[in-house]
Order: sequence, then C-alpha cells, then structure tokens
Amino acid sequence: MVYKTITYEVADGIAVITLNRPDKMNALTSQMRAEIPDAVRHAEPDGARVVVLTGAGGAFCSGQDLGDANAGAMDLERGLRDEYNPMLKTIAECRLPTIAAVNGPAAGAGANLALATDVVIAAESAYFLQAFTRIGLIPDAGGTYALPRSMGMAKAMGAALFAEKISAKQADDWGMIWEAVPDEGFEDHWRGRARHLADGPTRAYELTKRAIRESWDNSFEGQLTTEAKLQGKAGKSRDFMEGVVAFLEKRKAHFEGR
Repeated sequence: MVYKTITYEVADGIAVITLNRPDKMNALTSQMRAEIPDAVRHAEPDGARVVVLTGAGGAFCSGQDLGDANAGAMDLERGLRDEYNPMLKTIAECRLPTIAAVNGPAAGAGANLALATDVVIAAESAYFLQAFTRIGLIPDAGGTYALPRSMGMAKAMGAALFAEKISAKQADDWGMIWEAVPDEGFEDHWRGRARHLADGPTRAYELTKRAIRESWDNSFEGQLTTEAKLQGKAGKSRDFMEGVVAFLEKRKAHFEGR
C-alpha cells in the first residue's frame, strides 16, 4: 500500500507510524483507517520489535474528519463495524508492544485510538477529550471499553457525559495513561521508552499482553491457569535462557526477541 495519510518507518527495531494530516489536526479519514492497520501488520515482518503511533504537527489526532464522513449522511454503524473496529483490533492484537506518543490534542476517536495501544505517553501540553456528546453521539472507537477499565466508572462517566478536556497531567493522575512528560525532550523520551521495549524479550511482552487482557474475562482460578500456561511458553524461549545466564553472570541481558 502506498501511504497518503500516514508516514511509516522502521529503524533499529522501532516502527513509527505518524498520522500525517497536520493541516486537519490528523483527523481520521477512511483512507487513514485503512493505512494504519496495514502499517501495524507490516511492522513485525519488517523487523520491528515495538510499534509507536504519533501525530505530525501540533496534534495527535482530532478524531473523525466530519468532512470526509459527509457528516450526518454517514452510516455510523457501518463505519465503525467495517473500518474503525478492524483498525482498533489490529492495534490491540498486535504481537509487538505498542506505544501511543501523544504529542498534542487527542479528541473523540483520536483519544480512543491512543487508548487502544498498550502504553500511552503524553506531552504535558496534550489533552484528551471524549467529544462525542457535543455532537449528540456516544463514545465509540473502544472508548466505553477502555475508559472505565483505565480510570474507573466515576471518572469514565464524567468524561463521557460532560465532554470536558482532560489534561495529560490529569490523565496520568487518574490512571488513564502511563505517563505525562514535559514537552521539552518529549520525542527523546518516547524514543527512549521504545528503545527499551525494542531491546527487550519480545515473546515475553507478547505473552504478558495476552495474560493481562484475558484477565478481564477470567476468575482468579482461571487466571492462575492462564498464567501457568503462558509462563510455560515463555520458559521455552531463548530470551528466558539468556535472561537467566545474564543474571548469574551479573551482566546485562542481550535479548533477541525469540
């Protein structure tokens, strides 16, 4: 696929997908919703061990481009079912760790696109906005799933009903994201985080993601069974053997991602 609304690059095990419509605050179009999952699917075959999603210019993503959707003429159910949902599932089910580097405003579906990744790192000047009720809609793009699980029912309900901006600092304090960091040095910071994951035990990360996600549907006993099964798989990896040897030799482990 020739990308028209994003840029995609892989270097040193880090795949960076940049939403690239800065004149529209990187608003989501049908084209972009096809390009993002295509790039995510290519990341691992292209040698990446971590995927970063970020925005060009001063915004992360302002949500659905209402001009592209022809506003009220759009079949919203079809659009979510056929375009948004496959994109979000591709991100959530990616075997590699995923990071949203939220460099600016993340509104509507743009906020929930970020929350579909494993780790959200935001610049302190960024904010999150569940803007849906402002135009008579409900939060979508996975928002009603991610919000109560990340920051609790009370905060999630308020964010959805009042549709007020949530600063990066608030999002951090409420547990909605991993961290809010100063704007100065923001890119260096998220690249350092990505570097850490790219150098880590990729298979263990994959299994960790799976275990945590499955916990929502498991009883305590069921989750213990899941942990045992997945730990058995992790224990057969070359990275586990390297980790043990490095520990015994008192040196830094050199993980291959296998």
